[in-house]
Amino acid sequence: MNTIKHVPARVLNRRSGHSLEAEREQFDKQQAASISKAITAQEAPVKEKHARRIILGTHHEKGAFTFWSYAIGLPLSSSPILSWKFCHVLHKVLRDGHRNVLQDCVRHKSNVRDTGNLWGHMHDRYGQLVNVYSQLLCNKMSFHAKHPDFPANLEVTDDELEKAAGTDVNNVFQLTVEMFDYQDCELKLAESVFKQMNTSIAFSQTSAGQCRLAPLIQVIQDCSHLYHYLVKLMFKLHSCLPADTLEGHRARFNEQFHSLKNFFNRTRDLLYFKRLIQIPRLPESPPNFLKASALAEHVKPVVVIPDETPEDDEPESLIEISKAPVVEQQQTPDIFDQTFGPPNGFVKDDRDFEIENLKREIEILRAELEKVKSEAQRYITQLRTQINSLEAELEEQRKQKQKALVDNEQLRDELEKLRKQKVETDSVQARVIEAEKKAQATDVRYNKLKEKHSELIGTHAELLRKSADTAKQLTVTQQTQEEVENTKQQMQFELDQIKRESEMKLEEQTVEMEDLKRQLETTKAELINVQQSLSFSEQSGSNLNARLHDLQSANIELEKALAEKKTELSSVRSVSQDKESSLQQDKEKIQKEVEGLQAKLRQQAEREQNLQYKQLDDQFKLLQGTVTEAENIIQDALARLDDPLHIRCTSSPDYLISRAQAAIDSIDLLQCGHTQYMKNKSDASGLIAALAQFSHLTADTVVNGSATSHTAATDQADRLMDSCRTCGEQSLTYLKGLKNKQTLAHSDPSAVRKAILDILGLGEELRPKLMDVRQEELGDMVDKEMAATSAAIEDAVRRIEDMMKQTRKESSGMKLEVNERILNCCTDLMKAIRLLVMASTDLQKEIVESSRGAATPKEFYAKNSRWTEGLISASKAVGWGATQLVESADKVVLHTGKYEELIVCSHEIAASTAQLVAASKVKADKNSNNLTRLQQASRHVNEMTANVVASTKSGQDQIEEKDTMDFSGMSLIKLKRQEMETQVKVLELESKLEQERLHLGELRKKHYAMAGIYDGVTDEVEKTVSAQKPGILKKPPLAQKPAVILKQDNQENKNDGVYRAHLFRN
Repeated sequence: MNTIKHVPARVLNRRSGHSLEAEREQFDKQQAASISKAITAQEAPVKEKHARRIILGTHHEKGAFTFWSYAIGLPLSSSPILSWKFCHVLHKVLRDGHRNVLQDCVRHKSNVRDTGNLWGHMHDRYGQLVNVYSQLLCNKMSFHAKHPDFPANLEVTDDELEKAAGTDVNNVFQLTVEMFDYQDCELKLAESVFKQMNTSIAFSQTSAGQCRLAPLIQVIQDCSHLYHYLVKLMFKLHSCLPADTLEGHRARFNEQFHSLKNFFNRTRDLLYFKRLIQIPRLPESPPNFLKASALAEHVKPVVVIPDETPEDDEPESLIEISKAPVVEQQQTPDIFDQTFGPPNGFVKDDRDFEIENLKREIEILRAELEKVKSEAQRYITQLRTQINSLEAELEEQRKQKQKALVDNEQLRDELEKLRKQKVETDSVQARVIEAEKKAQATDVRYNKLKEKHSELIGTHAELLRKSADTAKQLTVTQQTQEEVENTKQQMQFELDQIKRESEMKLEEQTVEMEDLKRQLETTKAELINVQQSLSFSEQSGSNLNARLHDLQSANIELEKALAEKKTELSSVRSVSQDKESSLQQDKEKIQKEVEGLQAKLRQQAEREQNLQYKQLDDQFKLLQGTVTEAENIIQDALARLDDPLHIRCTSSPDYLISRAQAAIDSIDLLQCGHTQYMKNKSDASGLIAALAQFSHLTADTVVNGSATSHTAATDQADRLMDSCRTCGEQSLTYLKGLKNKQTLAHSDPSAVRKAILDILGLGEELRPKLMDVRQEELGDMVDKEMAATSAAIEDAVRRIEDMMKQTRKESSGMKLEVNERILNCCTDLMKAIRLLVMASTDLQKEIVESSRGAATPKEFYAKNSRWTEGLISASKAVGWGATQLVESADKVVLHTGKYEELIVCSHEIAASTAQLVAASKVKADKNSNNLTRLQQASRHVNEMTANVVASTKSGQDQIEEKDTMDFSGMSLIKLKRQEMETQVKVLELESKLEQERLHLGELRKKHYAMAGIYDGVTDEVEKTVSAQKPGILKKPPLAQKPAVILKQDNQENKNDGVYRAHLFRN
């Protein structure tokens, strides 16, 4: 055997270069042939061998560059079938091609979209399919470009799906929506194909039907994976989000489920698909995502593609290396060698083939080994991750179980509260909705009437314009009539003149005729004479004959002239008669036009008068509607006076005074509007606006007067309620007078004004009295109270230290530990209060220095007396709370007091410090550093108060002994009896608790009513006093217990009657 053992390097390089070029050229030719054979205008399905060669070509060159280089040149716009088969081949290339195919296809996505849009505008059956298919391909490319973890064939494991979805629920939510859109495009294509199928024949056995049905194989493969992934993601979403949030997702999934099931069942019955694909069966009903265990019942649908039988008409020229046996590789020589022979006379021997085969086997084995290693490592990592996640979930379940037991009781209490609040909120919301509906109906009615009024005004103006035009036309007609009269007179004058001329001519002609007659007679006489003398002279006879002839001709001419004159006279008479008749007709026509215009003018005047009457009626009806709405508002306010739900509503006297003053001002506006309406009844806008404002303000005054009476003394409350009822009744009486035309002019709101003035006077009486201190002494009192508060706190700290020393001597063990912990917390609380008082003092000085201007501090305090009194009251509250806390702690340490007293005192201190912060914060600058320090100190006080309460409760639990329940030796009957006795005790304690809460509420109401008289505190506050105050406490010697401040409008605790307090700037 002849072999070349030592081949020069340049020969090998030249040979390899020529071989690569030839191989590339042959590859391009094969790809071009496969593309041209696969994508044709013939209505037949794409042959699988041509599509497989195109797919193997993408793996060969690791991309789709060659495919697109030939695909761009295809005449897609010339044939819809060509475009349809192009989309089919592109779908197969995206699914089964190399992973880099997606990047090349994304660059040409606009070409695919343009092709679909082009055929979408056509009314061709394939054109509509191409439009839908192009949308699917564009959506597919966009999805996989955005989510590179999902390959184009959608084959990922469950772990890879979990990794791609991530732990962020928002990402999972978005990924689910995008998969829904993806599957919608797939199902839309299938639905469009089946719409064009002819069910009367075996459509799937025809080439036209198979051409349409062939792409559905890829649709089935995509939909099976998308359905499985959607099930997984939906279960994951339901484990993280509430069911109500995913209502739309479940509805959309159920719709796609039924569509997909119908699609699978329909394709399974077609003969065309039975030999090409095995279609999975979906369950009868969609999964129940509300049940987490339903995930275990889910079975992943698997699509099976049977092995393809080899086609004998044309052998394969490209072989997949990873699956082909080595023997076939040896039997397949190089294509270039088959065509042109070995380059440069070089012939391969068996050893070269063996080396190449061994190298290929090594590469294949290495790839398989790496694949096995990577899979093993991935399995190990997944198992470890699952173990860790399961351990974490187990621990989390344990914590959640403990937490759920604690939260269960809290949720029960909160549920009861929410139920009560919901009932109250629903009733209030229903009233608000009714009021809004009434207001909207009133506004709509008012707008309609306003538009009608505008239309009437426009119609009136247009009629006025038409009346003016008619008057102008009448004037012009009168002028025309005058001109006609003048013309008629002139023509009559001309006619008379013509008549006179005719008569004169006639007389002249008559005279001429008489002359001619005389001449004729003379001629006759002469003729007779001539005839007599004829015998005497023949010469004279001839002359006479000639003369006679001349006279006869002249006579004839005169007769002709007379006939002509008669003809002219008759023509002149006919012309005169025609002119007289035409003038008579014009006169009659003008007379009729004048009469018609006068009738229109009368109708226009009547119409204008009717419109004015109608406008007045509309204005009065609008006024009546407004009065009716005002009566409804007043009646609704009167109805609230007897409403049991309104009893818990409260208001302040100051707010009542402001509402009453506004109502009085609205009465003045109402009188002005009434006066304007009586002057001009065609415009009721001023009176209607004043009525609306009057009714709302009066109703507000009545309602707030009733709410204010709920916090007043019995006598004052009764008088205030009577005044409110009187005000409402007088308002209804006044409004009733406005609804009648006879009593409208005499309606007077003076009785309403008097009733509102009575309410205003009662509101002034209910305002709390200020302290009987001269304003000049307020500044000194502030300093004294702040100093007294500081001294009380210092004294409290010293007393706590003494108690600490004493309890260390007298106590031991558990009691010593509990007492030390309580006293340490009390000491920390006193220190925090001292810092709070210091910060409040610094902020107070800053406020005085920045706001007093040229005035002295005492003048500033006198000018802002209410704010000053608030500071004094707040400082008293802090000092009294500190002293009371020390006394309660002393009793607890000496075992003569109760732990509850210490807890209540802590709450009292928290409320007092909140009041001091509110009083200091009213006039402070928002950007002040001292204000920031004060707020930080207030938060620190709240923390220390919480520590005192916590330490007190824990100490109480440690010291108090709990009886152990011994149920041994008890029979069933005895246990049942004790159970009933215990239930009786529970009910008794609950009833007693409810009574004590009511008693506490009554005490606070009484304290609130007496606060303005005995303690002289301010009448407005800003912060809520949320802490509960003890029922009976002894006042300390260093500071006085402050009174409870006035509550804000409509604010109170629904459970125990705790009222809110607020501070106003002076």
